[in-house]
Amino acid sequence: MPCPNVAPGLEIHFILLFSRQGKLRLQKWYTTLPDKEKKKIIREIVQLILSRNQKTSSFVDWKDLKLVYKRYASLYFCCAIEDQDNELLTLEVVHRYVELLDRYFGNVCELDIIFNFEKAYFILDEFIIGGEVQETSKRSAVKAVEDSDMLQETVEEYMNKPAF
Repeated sequence: MPCPNVAPGLEIHFILLFSRQGKLRLQKWYTTLPDKEKKKIIREIVQLILSRNQKTSSFVDWKDLKLVYKRYASLYFCCAIEDQDNELLTLEVVHRYVELLDRYFGNVCELDIIFNFEKAYFILDEFIIGGEVQETSKRSAVKAVEDSDMLQETVEEYMNKPAF
């Protein structure tokens, strides 16, 4: 019996977060590509999405994939999925990631992602592994990040204590 917390049949190829000015803030690739190809794809997608009218659909057919994106404040969250995958489910995945960031940072903003990018990646990795949604529970995903923070603080305290 499939786990009810996992989104069935959604295969994400990559996730990009970028600003309205076209600055890349986060990228996560679930398919292997050379860096040169990734940079070309990023340039092309950022340009494509930023040039679209805000009143148009958040779904774009692109090459053999489908781009699903949503703008939250000054950031665009963009996922590339298989052509036959569910766009609305992908929007829900994007929204859940934003909710996870909000829960951890308390009303997340672009600066939170810029200055705490490792936490943004950690939260994403708790939520999506290998391009597939693994954990939809906000409580579980954020608890994993908070536990990691606690462990890091404990190690730092231990390392700062004088050795006798």
